[in-house]
Amino acid sequence: MTFSSFRAGTDLLLLALTLAGMAAVLSTGGYTQFVIGLVALTTILGVGLNVLYGLTGLVSLGQVGFFAIGAYVAGIATLAGMSFWLALPLAGVVAGIAGLLLAVPAVRMAGPFLAMVTIAFAFIVEHGAVEWRSVTGGQNGLMGFPMPEFAGYMFSERDLVLFSTALAGVSLYLFRRLADSGWGMAMTGIRDAEIAATSLGYRPFAVKATAFAIAAAMAGLAGGLFTPLMMFIAPSNFPFSQSILFLFAILIGGAGTVLGPLAGALVTVLLPEFLSGLAEYRLLFFGGLLVGVLLLAPRGLVGTVSKFLPAAQRRIDPSRPDKVEAFLRSNAERGQLEIRSLGISFGGVRAVDGVSLAIKVGEVTSIIGPNGAGKTTVLNMISGFYRPSNGEILLGGKNLAGWSAQKVAREGVARTYQTTKLFENLTVVANVVSGLSRGSMGNPWSDIQSAENLSLAAGLLRYCGYEGELEKRAGDLPHVDRRLVEIARALALRPDILLLDEPAAGLMRADKDSLAGLLRKIADLGLAVVLVEHDMDLVMGISDRIQAVDAGKPIAYGTPAEIQSDKTVIEAYLGDGGSSARPREEALETEETPVLSTLNLTAGYGAAPVLKEVTMKVRPGEMVALLGANGAGKSTFLSALAGLHRPVDGRIILKDEAVQELMPHELVRRGLVLVPEGRQVFPELTVLENIELGAYKRKRDMTGDEIASHLDRFPRLKDRLTSRAGLLSGGEQQMMAIARGLMSKPDILLLDEPSLGLAPAMVDELYAILGELRDEGKTILLVDQMATMALSIADYAYVLEQGRIVVEGSAAELASDPRLTAAYLGGAETPEPALEAGA
Repeated sequence: MTFSSFRAGTDLLLLALTLAGMAAVLSTGGYTQFVIGLVALTTILGVGLNVLYGLTGLVSLGQVGFFAIGAYVAGIATLAGMSFWLALPLAGVVAGIAGLLLAVPAVRMAGPFLAMVTIAFAFIVEHGAVEWRSVTGGQNGLMGFPMPEFAGYMFSERDLVLFSTALAGVSLYLFRRLADSGWGMAMTGIRDAEIAATSLGYRPFAVKATAFAIAAAMAGLAGGLFTPLMMFIAPSNFPFSQSILFLFAILIGGAGTVLGPLAGALVTVLLPEFLSGLAEYRLLFFGGLLVGVLLLAPRGLVGTVSKFLPAAQRRIDPSRPDKVEAFLRSNAERGQLEIRSLGISFGGVRAVDGVSLAIKVGEVTSIIGPNGAGKTTVLNMISGFYRPSNGEILLGGKNLAGWSAQKVAREGVARTYQTTKLFENLTVVANVVSGLSRGSMGNPWSDIQSAENLSLAAGLLRYCGYEGELEKRAGDLPHVDRRLVEIARALALRPDILLLDEPAAGLMRADKDSLAGLLRKIADLGLAVVLVEHDMDLVMGISDRIQAVDAGKPIAYGTPAEIQSDKTVIEAYLGDGGSSARPREEALETEETPVLSTLNLTAGYGAAPVLKEVTMKVRPGEMVALLGANGAGKSTFLSALAGLHRPVDGRIILKDEAVQELMPHELVRRGLVLVPEGRQVFPELTVLENIELGAYKRKRDMTGDEIASHLDRFPRLKDRLTSRAGLLSGGEQQMMAIARGLMSKPDILLLDEPSLGLAPAMVDELYAILGELRDEGKTILLVDQMATMALSIADYAYVLEQGRIVVEGSAAELASDPRLTAAYLGGAETPEPALEAGA
């Protein structure tokens, strides 16, 4: 079945179902006819809720409030003499305006806060109807509404139900058109990845507010029809529980599907009628059946059935590479991006300070630096996600500093992210189509996935090296394909500036080589490519200019060769070597049998392994440093050791026992404790409570003397024991995290980036304490970005590059080994297998 015939078939099915419903109305009467009318009204309201929840992902538990507003507006207007044909659209408009007003505070919230706002709205409407007696009649309600009249013909109840059924069919058809339009794609994109949608030029607030208004207006229309159908309305007709039932209808029918509202309405309206013979037990059975349907068919009835139907196919002929290149070149007036004295602070911390950079068209400009240097922060300011504290971002004579992300995207700045942000529930080709309009959603009834757009999107995908299925769900893609699809989607904006944040993260060497060729090819088309990347071989191989930053400040700018030989850059990556070495007071006496070792350990995320057959050991009382550039796999290695990430292959041996299958808490009980990157303190607990939590697995044996001994080691914490941990400085939090780890009395302590984000004086103080722990016989595996500092206290060291140990030896030997610098900044061949100690 072709895609066009599938859509035509869907429309014919909607027409057939509408005619069948009208035939059922004509062939029945009395109460059955009334129940069909309720199904039609629930379908109309459900279509609006399907736009809000099914497409946009926003949960509203206040739809009964809009339903009541529509009912009262239509009732009061018709009682005042207004024609029903004016009162009905008025009900929808008033409810829609109410929805739009509610959306202003509501859509800025998420999760339970959004639900609470809509619940409060439903209660306000219900109690407002009770108290506003002069207008609504209070608890006594309103009655005596005239039936609709058209050209002198007075509608009967059957005519009203026929009209409601026809309107339900039209509503389902309009939903199908909306879902296939640019508006529907924007709603789905914002539901799946709001940040990515914003960077494509979509306006999240406008899209969410529109969805809220549509859902409210549809509920108001349903309420306007409810009034003459019931002939009596009162607050008791609009209980809060009805809102939950409306949401149930969408969940059971199939959120986001065209027929979902109809299927849900049939179940939630007809099922209680079929169970009416069960008297007081019917609600119990009804609730149980609803839960059963949700458990057995989490995608809803329509979604579950659709899995067993043949997928619709459409023929897509990808545009030729020359047409794709012509599309990307088509902006003939590209100007360079100029950054002047850019800076930003977070809570008094200067994250970026005085970065100035000229990014020229047709060039690859890379921004490099150690962890926490401010690289991604610079990209976030350029792309509009952060507002700079000072400085200018000039593109084409316009200062983009402080502009919203969607406005920056529409000016021609596209970007990708460290962690790919695809629209998971859209197809691969639809993801790329979503970028072609630069956030312009167009006619809400026109199909955004036209043959022309599909062809161009497919051509962009092939140009970027994606060879997989075009109609595959994006959420099912492997890691490397996700990267390519995200780059193709960014290129769909036809940008002047392409910002790439660690695009090579998690890729294998061959994929990185292909990526490098692609980025070079893109720059040669006349785009300005800005690259933040930790793979120095890739950076040095394709960059025209490199800006190095450290602690938010620019430290060097030049060609790859100049950057590789720059002493300031080398010091930023390895440490300045200014701190004195902290040799042991006495030579290490230890056993050859290690406390911890790994044998051919392999681990990764998805298809690409991050660690590749890593073999290493830590002996009792030894301080071992694990070094390497950002992205080499150091933190992944510690996560695998601590049980936070399951290895793909290999063994982890802790005290002669294989532990690679154990859970993190079991490893803590066996004596392996991780102090994670970023400290991970419990900010609302006091310092003392944080430290005591370290002894959770042995709390019966904990003594006050232990805590006192750790406080003697970290005197800064003594005066802050009752302070909230979140109020401590970064260095104090790090000390507290180490004290917490020591409270477990570990056989081996894993430290992940303890110096990250600390001031130099605090780093010196911290490393002096680590030297003391080493001299006391503590066994420590240390990962730190400051290589020279780590080597100053370590006994032995390993160097990781691209997931493999490439160099190992005593700390003293590695401190002067040029291969260590090469592992951080590239530019030299390193051996593939690990070298033996002292080789």
